[in-house]
Amino acid sequence: MKNWKAKGGNYAHIKGGSGKRSTFEIEVDENLQLLGVEADYEKNTIEYVVPESKHKYTPDFKLPNGIYIESKGWLTSDDRKKHIYIKKQHPEIDIRFVFQSPGGKIYKGSKTTYSQWADKNGFKWAKKYVPKEWIEEAPRQTFFG
Repeated sequence: MKNWKAKGGNYAHIKGGSGKRSTFEIEVDENLQLLGVEADYEKNTIEYVVPESKHKYTPDFKLPNGIYIESKGWLTSDDRKKHIYIKKQHPEIDIRFVFQSPGGKIYKGSKTTYSQWADKNGFKWAKKYVPKEWIEEAPRQTFFG
């Protein structure tokens, strides 16, 4: 096999491709050239869709008035994404957070706290305990059609 970097072989069509050039890709290209085939290298794209994946979420608590409570000491990136998906897909469901430390950062080095994240994304939250007002709140009317 030619050392394409050192010997400067004619691999312009490979070097101009969009992906990484591996030694094996160069070997396959050399084999194609020996067979008299001038194949296009990374000049075409094929679109595809990653299939939808369904998930289930089990809230920590459901109050008698229908409010869901999620108690969090740690709110991971996956948790944050999950709750945003749920809120967008089920705006009729009222999920609220009780944070152990609402002033904690959402990740190391972040300026955003758990409480700021909740406020920004439209979630009600409390510190350490479920507020009595939430328990006494009237049930929300929801209509499914």
